Amino acid sequence: MPDISWDKKLLAAREAGFDGIELSIDETDARLARLDWDKDTRIELLKLSRSMDMPFHSMCLSGHRRYPLGSSDKSIESRGVSVMNKAIELADSLGIHTIQLAGYDVFYNEKSTPSTRERFIGNLEEAVRTAASFGIVLAMETMETTDGDDFINTVGKAMSVVNAVRSPYLQIYPDIGNLSNATDNILKDLSCGEGHIAAAHLKETVPGVFRNMMFGEGRVDFKNITAKLIALGVTRYTAEFWYNGGDNWQADLKAAHDFCRPLILK
Repeated sequence: MPDISWDKKLLAAREAGFDGIELSIDETDARLARLDWDKDTRIELLKLSRSMDMPFHSMCLSGHRRYPLGSSDKSIESRGVSVMNKAIELADSLGIHTIQLAGYDVFYNEKSTPSTRERFIGNLEEAVRTAASFGIVLAMETMETTDGDDFINTVGKAMSVVNAVRSPYLQIYPDIGNLSNATDNILKDLSCGEGHIAAAHLKETVPGVFRNMMFGEGRVDFKNITAKLIALGVTRYTAEFWYNGGDNWQADLKAAHDFCRPLILK
């Protein structure tokens, strides 16, 4: 989306038909800087979102791609822990109850090993305890995997971490686009998470392509996947798509809403 003010962003989302928006804390400097918003900025944004009846339902915390919790580089690991703690505090100040957590133990310059996975789970356990003190749920995203690292790319694999941590404040937030590229039996995989799926990302993909696609351009079986999620009791959904340039972004917002809304009204 173009660099516009929050009131215009919220208004555009509302006019397109959405119920709220998900706050992005990705790996860019500009988005990571949101973690350091001062108290007045947070209060102003909270009041604005409530006055426009466009709450921040959740946070997508993908900044751990840059600072993964399992890194063997102590400075990167430490920054990852800091990002996590700041994200929990920001979520609390904005009334966000669910943080979608990137399920990467490592990402750019390291390979996943038993040690990086153990370190990830150890730091995650501490993060869950902190989140629990705020009443905030951390929910692991099923991740895109293109380099052979498939640590948490399915619900079944995410459940192994949920079972290891054993806290009601750690759940799963699957990305159905990523799942469609990770398994040939997505409905069976979703069943593995019954009772532990906090919400779901609706996203379009094709094999080997995980982003920058509009709804209807890919191969995701939205009809059957959302029907399965609804049968599992999932009632929270976020449409994930991209601004890819051009002047028609408002029409793209409306098209995304009109594609996704009928899928979850069952």
